[in-house]
Amino acid sequence: MAKEKKMVEAITSMDVDFAQWYTDVVKKAELCDYASVKGCMVIKPAGYAIWENIQHELDRRFKEVGVQNVCMPMFIPEGLLQKEKDHVEGFAPEVAWVTHGGLEPLQERLCVRPTSETLFCDFYAGDIHSYRDLPRVYNQWCSVVRWEKTTRPFLRSREFLWQEGHTAHATAREAEERTIQMLNVYADFCEEVLAIPVIKGQKTDKEKFAGAESTYTIEALMHDGKALQSGTSHNFGDGFARAFEIQFADKDNTLKYVHQTSWGLSTRIIGALIMVHGDDNGLVLPPRISPTQVIIIPIQQQKEGVLDKAWELKERLSAFSVKVDDSEKSPGWKFSECEMRGIPLRVEIGPKDMEANQAVLVRRDTHEKTMVSLEHLEEEVGRMLDVIQNDMLERAKAHRDSHTYIAADWDSFVKTVNEKPGFVKAMWCGDLTCEEKIKEEAGATSRCMPFEQEEIAATCVCCGKPAKKMVYWGKAY
Repeated sequence: MAKEKKMVEAITSMDVDFAQWYTDVVKKAELCDYASVKGCMVIKPAGYAIWENIQHELDRRFKEVGVQNVCMPMFIPEGLLQKEKDHVEGFAPEVAWVTHGGLEPLQERLCVRPTSETLFCDFYAGDIHSYRDLPRVYNQWCSVVRWEKTTRPFLRSREFLWQEGHTAHATAREAEERTIQMLNVYADFCEEVLAIPVIKGQKTDKEKFAGAESTYTIEALMHDGKALQSGTSHNFGDGFARAFEIQFADKDNTLKYVHQTSWGLSTRIIGALIMVHGDDNGLVLPPRISPTQVIIIPIQQQKEGVLDKAWELKERLSAFSVKVDDSEKSPGWKFSECEMRGIPLRVEIGPKDMEANQAVLVRRDTHEKTMVSLEHLEEEVGRMLDVIQNDMLERAKAHRDSHTYIAADWDSFVKTVNEKPGFVKAMWCGDLTCEEKIKEEAGATSRCMPFEQEEIAATCVCCGKPAKKMVYWGKAY
């Protein structure tokens, strides 16, 4: 028994040390490992399988709204990067540079892409000539490099996987519509597939993407009350187009600048999955994203017919992603292992179950056990997976809502931020000075100005001047 408990005992309780709990789950569930390259990670099969499912589902949704995939170089010449001043200033501290090709010094340094706006702009400048060439709605799946000082698996690493969409449009209205459309794609994906509820809104000028006119975001709340920016969509207006001379001949034969957007979601969303749904037994995965939805564990598998029955059930459940654990480990160890890996539903079958023509279904999220007749196995498994998916979203919503607070004055705002982890809704005058004071003195950053505005008070929570926006504030990863 002690041996079987070892796997779970190796996880620090999230209430004792949330950061260590997170690291323990990442390691014990074998999602990733540390690399010999400082600040980088090795994504192991269990972690990459989750990313593949994310990629597959998002890519399908992208294509439904007219997105095409392309591939750009990973290197950016320094001169190209310098063309958009605000953009290069925003990324300068995080850029990795290539200075030699083989043994020879390069005439011009090459930046390892931290993001690909400049590459797409350079391409569009030669590819777009007429209004007939528009819109361009492209995306690429790739890795990028940002020289982070402090790293943590999935949440922040020097190289990470993501997708980055880059579009060009004839009008400002089309660009804005695409920006919001892609944000909604992200929000729907997070809620419908990852069971992660999000707040949709606009970033303040201080927090927006370098070089953007406006940045929109989806913000999620982790179990420890910290926020995680989970996806962003940027409207560039024609700023990049003017810097890179991306012009087109319109229907009236006049030259005009295109309007551009950019949007991205990265492997940090796997960190969100862990921190929103995980528990002290390990990972908890929503059925729609889990690489394995159902695990069949034969009990007393050495007895005649048990293994054959387990494989027969696997064939019957072929509509789902199913595995049979026929290893020689004890059932108790198998239970702990599949719980650690977050597999949504466990099916137990043994000699007594076979005699009774039944199986035992065990939910990963609640540990609830249900006896099910084998005659109705397929329907019950499908129904239960849907229930688990829905329940996980509802629990995450309840957690977010119960950890979302309102503050109408400065004292209550500071007290709430310091004593109650979560989102704090408070009014803001729009002044950068107040935003910086809130960060410096209260330790909270503006997460977003939500699309669904509320008037909590008439004045700014910081300075007392007339308020312009209600803002979600919080501590964040």
